[in-house]
Amino acid sequence: MAPLDPPTDEELTRRAQAGETGSLGLLLARHQAPMRAVALSLLGYGPDAEDAMQDAALTALRRIGDVRDPAAVGAWLRAIVRNSARMRLRATREMPGLDGLDHLYPCDHEPSHPERVVEQHAMRDWLWDAVEELPEQQRLVLMLRHFSGITSYQEIAATCEIPVGTVRSRLNQARAKLSQVLLSTATQAHDDAAALTEDSRQEALVTLEGAARGSLSREIAELWPAETELLGVLSRPGERTHPVPAMRQNREAGVRQHLRHVVASRDITIWEMDVTNPAGAVNPCPPTLAWLMIRSDRRVRTLRVVFPEPTP
Repeated sequence: MAPLDPPTDEELTRRAQAGETGSLGLLLARHQAPMRAVALSLLGYGPDAEDAMQDAALTALRRIGDVRDPAAVGAWLRAIVRNSARMRLRATREMPGLDGLDHLYPCDHEPSHPERVVEQHAMRDWLWDAVEELPEQQRLVLMLRHFSGITSYQEIAATCEIPVGTVRSRLNQARAKLSQVLLSTATQAHDDAAALTEDSRQEALVTLEGAARGSLSREIAELWPAETELLGVLSRPGERTHPVPAMRQNREAGVRQHLRHVVASRDITIWEMDVTNPAGAVNPCPPTLAWLMIRSDRRVRTLRVVFPEPTP
């Protein structure tokens, strides 16, 4: 039997635009060498070239719906690498390195756009399954940097209580690992990332409603077992602190929190809040905060409340 001809770039691109993650994985593998050649020509050998390659692969995931000429997808992929490399050459300040991956979750009021293809089919699930494969420390810094409002290296360092240099190294390790996992898992079945995020959103809303009333429902109370520990500025130094008394204290002070954004993996969850203070508050709470939760078997193991610096 004669061997089947491999699919053309055009065929793979159209399949990828229809939601076939395996086809995008094949495209990236097929064009990896010329993409790397572009990165090396502009950045030379070193971590910057590898970062540009990894960013380009993730940008392709997000923007495959933009390709107007599927037969020329190779040139499109090389252009993404070139742009990523040039951004590094021009950069005068820190910017997120995944080319806007924080916009994988556009606001509900934004109009439909080809970039939202990642919201509409399995590619988003493919990405989040790959994120889940990262070690917890790497996953945490990546989720903060590229999917939350806590994006600067200094904020992430303060949130995780690690040096800025450690943030940088963990991000580099996470990006490299993520790129490898994406290619190796392209043809597998993936969990529903949207369902996980929506479940977490509902948990957040019910938790906030219960905190405002002064009593958590039984189901939500199970998320906060006795061993849950509150960490950070709201905890009491030298003693174990549970989150519920801190919720009660905020309610009695008239502070109200309003859910703005949710970032969820299986065992790391980030709830970002806007804050309303009572009129005339002497020591008002900052206008935004985030709940950073580490979970085990769905239940919250630790909660750290952080106060990001206002965005200029």
